[in-house]
Amino acid sequence: MRRPDPSVDTSGDETGAECPYCDSTDTEREHPKGPSLCRSMHYCNDCEQPFEKFE
Repeated sequence: MRRPDPSVDTSGDETGAECPYCDSTDTEREHPKGPSLCRSMHYCNDCEQPFEKFE
């Protein structure tokens, strides 16, 4: 039996990640996975900066 591709699965965390630039939690996940499986791409609505979050 084949296992599902882990790159399409997310942690399901709906809360905003903390922005490393301004410490805001008014953020959105832009993409479930970033350049590697342990990182996800987010965008801060307060300072308008993209950032990566390590899972």
